[in-house]
Amino acid sequence: MSEPFSVRITVRGYETDVQGHLNQSVYLNYAEHARWSLLQAAGITQAGLIATGVGPVALETTIRYQRELLAGDEVDVTCAFEWGEGKTFRIRQTIRKTDGTVAAEITAVGGLLDLKARRLVANPQSRFKELAENPGLFGL
Repeated sequence: MSEPFSVRITVRGYETDVQGHLNQSVYLNYAEHARWSLLQAAGITQAGLIATGVGPVALETTIRYQRELLAGDEVDVTCAFEWGEGKTFRIRQTIRKTDGTVAAEITAVGGLLDLKARRLVANPQSRFKELAENPGLFGL
């Protein structure tokens, strides 16, 4: 497993629900932002992925909410890839307040889709390693 990559986000008022809590769907947006930020930091762009004929796909996502987030809270959203032997990989993410309080844990299963064949790439970690300028961010 790679060391978690992290981005800081401030909860915006328009992202909250009637109770003033961060809306449940926004947690997914924060997780997605952290994943794309990691790709960018590793030197992988959306255009670069498309040019090589692959695109990341989400196959499963689980969110465990632990503490509320309110407008103005600052959070760090981590992202760490776990590689296995098959066509898929896991991404573990934590949304944590700056005081260390864990607000949510997100676990996702993803893959790389061959955009022409519309099938998962057999060895996604080797493809990430080829595409990345800094594969260490993926634990490779």
